[in-house]
Amino acid sequence: MTSERTYHHGDLRRAVLTAALDAISTDGPSALSLRDLARRAGVSHAAPAHHFKDRAGLLTAIATEGFDLLGTTLSEASDLRDLGLRYVRFATGHPAHFQVMFSPELLRPDDQDLLAARERVRTLLGEAVAVRGADPDTGFLAAWSMAHGFATLLLTHNLDRQLDGRDPEEAFRGLTSVMFGR
Repeated sequence: MTSERTYHHGDLRRAVLTAALDAISTDGPSALSLRDLARRAGVSHAAPAHHFKDRAGLLTAIATEGFDLLGTTLSEASDLRDLGLRYVRFATGHPAHFQVMFSPELLRPDDQDLLAARERVRTLLGEAVAVRGADPDTGFLAAWSMAHGFATLLLTHNLDRQLDGRDPEEAFRGLTSVMFGR
């Protein structure tokens, strides 16, 4: 029965997050509505608000989860090049998270969980750059710009012609060789 399912959902928070990620993957974050997500999750239209309050809260939770996942991925990197490759791999494996993570106008800028998750990623990248002996601020900006720019161009299909069927990870490795030498 629908009313029974509406009030006895196993993990409502996860169900709404999953429905939101699916919706973002197909229609982008601007098309999200809590009412539609509730329908997709099979819960009452008011149920998502219990966990996220509003659309910005939901998108902030998605961004926080994305930065947590990215931080875990980057923490396993062996060096700066591997870190960049893992960044690109994360973006292509989690495009909905990636899109929301870097859309600050959609998020609650003072959310403490988001700020902590974002800072963890920045620290991991900063530490990898510092190992190379580069100026930390310039090195951070250069490394992040290259990985983020490549990932964004890849996700928006702006590299399709340039890659011409080549493996994007191999192309990124080649790019790092050009930028950083062998």
